[in-house]
Amino acid sequence: MPRLSLDDMLPLLEAPSPAALAVHRADGSVHLSPVWYRWTADRAFEVVIAPGDGKLTHLDSDRRVSLLIFEAVPPFRGVEARGVADLRTDGVGEARLAISSRYLGAAGGQALAARRGDRGVVLSLRPDSVRAWDLSELTPTLRDG
Repeated sequence: MPRLSLDDMLPLLEAPSPAALAVHRADGSVHLSPVWYRWTADRAFEVVIAPGDGKLTHLDSDRRVSLLIFEAVPPFRGVEARGVADLRTDGVGEARLAISSRYLGAAGGQALAARRGDRGVVLSLRPDSVRAWDLSELTPTLRDG
């Protein structure tokens, strides 16, 4: 199977795909959470984290993160991005609106962004390591049983 890049995966990254964020607890164990994200023009993944969320406590002691993005339907593409997160409190409202609108549509995204406002933190991940896969070659086999 050829090695895939993030550019090869743009249709997946630009869709409202399911994702999970892994952060490390102080004891080294992994805290895994479903998240919404966006892929930015400057080649970073962004996730908005609400104030008081346990992920922020874990990120205070260890900024290493992994983000897993995947499809639950054919062609079953996926990306795992790993690196060190950058956290910021500026631009939270804009990021929240953009991300929630991807998943909920314009009206739903605006309603959520208005309710949550600009409180929270934007986690930005410019991956150090990426693993990507596309199982489209197997899709006919999987459907045919």
